[in-house]
Amino acid sequence: MNNYVIFTDLACDITTDILKGWNVKSIPLSFIFDGSRDQYYSEDMSVKDFYNIMRTGGVARTSAINSEIFRETFEAELKNGSDVIYIAFSSGLSNTCNNAGMVAEELMKVYPDRKVIVVDSLAASGGYGLLVYFASKKRDEGATAEELEQYIISIRNKLCHWFTVDDLVYLKRGGRVSATKAFVGGVLGIKPVLHVDEEGHLINVSKARGRKASVKALAEKFGELAIDVKDTVFISNGDCKEDAEDLESILREKYGAVDITHTDIGPIIGAHAGPGTLALFFLGEHK
Repeated sequence: MNNYVIFTDLACDITTDILKGWNVKSIPLSFIFDGSRDQYYSEDMSVKDFYNIMRTGGVARTSAINSEIFRETFEAELKNGSDVIYIAFSSGLSNTCNNAGMVAEELMKVYPDRKVIVVDSLAASGGYGLLVYFASKKRDEGATAEELEQYIISIRNKLCHWFTVDDLVYLKRGGRVSATKAFVGGVLGIKPVLHVDEEGHLINVSKARGRKASVKALAEKFGELAIDVKDTVFISNGDCKEDAEDLESILREKYGAVDITHTDIGPIIGAHAGPGTLALFFLGEHK
């Protein structure tokens, strides 16, 4: 039996209960709201409550996982005789992966007979979660830690991330669109269609006029890029369940998708994308 533990963090937008079912351990990330000293971790607040605060003007800020948390978490496994493979939140969106990498180098000097492997997912939200899901399946097939690392690297740039947001103000705060574009887009009902590129960065690709058009645009990307419509698909939503269900209907009826799982976009990703974010994740010919 392969003696290693898979870790992820909760920017993957998969609940800890589901991750436990996959035999994957998780590390929470933290967030605060402007004007408050209260710090919350990923699952301290319900998704509904989080987005209600945002809709009434709350501004959430997130923090990368610091080195000390990684050190304590990984070292506990090493002391128990297990190796560690950590599938990390995209380095293109957070310093979390870099922090983990530095700790891994330090720990392997202290525990030369053990391995700490950090793999940059180049992914976020349910796309990151889908990558972790595929990794857990590969481990269950008997892959060694090194084989699993190479498997993740081989598929991560085929894991398509396509999404749209309901309000451009949140992307404006993160510097993804200008204040002018955010204002004009709000007035005209413009909904951007974005994806995560091969370096793990958020890229604004196109624009759709209205919500229905943006949902249709996501489905069209599935039809254009999906390798196999029978592969597992994740749909993630930021408190817009009806839109997620509409997207599922199109995928099933028009494109023949059969294995669709819904997840909530939690506070870590939601802080930057805002309520009403809708995302689609699947294996494609390329990102």
